[in-house]
Amino acid sequence: MSLKLLVIDTSTEACSSALMHHGQIQERYQYAPRMHTQLILPMMQSLLDEAGLKLSDLDALAFTRGPGSFTGIRIAASIIQASAYATNLPVILVSSLHCLAQGAYREFQAQQVLAGIDAHLNEVFVGAYALKNETGEMQQLGSEQLLQAQHCLATDLTHFVGVGSAWDQYHLIFDKQFKHRLQRWVPQRYPRAYDAAVIASAAYRRGETVSSSEALPTYLRETIALQRGSDG
Repeated sequence: MSLKLLVIDTSTEACSSALMHHGQIQERYQYAPRMHTQLILPMMQSLLDEAGLKLSDLDALAFTRGPGSFTGIRIAASIIQASAYATNLPVILVSSLHCLAQGAYREFQAQQVLAGIDAHLNEVFVGAYALKNETGEMQQLGSEQLLQAQHCLATDLTHFVGVGSAWDQYHLIFDKQFKHRLQRWVPQRYPRAYDAAVIASAAYRRGETVSSSEALPTYLRETIALQRGSDG
């Protein structure tokens, strides 16, 4: 039986939802800063209506848990928590940085990716990814980090593509830092629910799901601040 999976992303300026059904992915996507609350529920419902499904017909739900916009990831978490609680469906959590990397592989066949999201205050959320195997899934190398742009590293990457809003904001800095290893950087790239669905479907098959009460966003800035505090 094919997986029926609904995914949403509101972690950055873009907003999207995707439905995996019969092995195919249908997506609604719009670049719409500060309009996520108006757009995301109609996107979800239109995908379900088109497929002739109800929420309760699904096998699982998923959302991009961050890092990203504090408000944006709270919107997605709240919607998925409520939907999963009402239907008793499991939830898959997807990193927005992983989602960016998966999109770079899908669109540009990038096998190494440095994904970055502008965290403001001259800081960036970054994660390094490489193609895992012949299945076409990108794998995280090391941990997600919050760094000042000029201190960003990519020690595990040798010849990579840069994507995400951090590259739009700080590409002049990154060009100098990574000039011998950077293959190219691509402007105006945002996480998409389509790519989150690819990641979530693989995670579902591995049994990597949580309950509605455990479907929590990742506030990387707060997590790192706590870690630094405990180290001190």
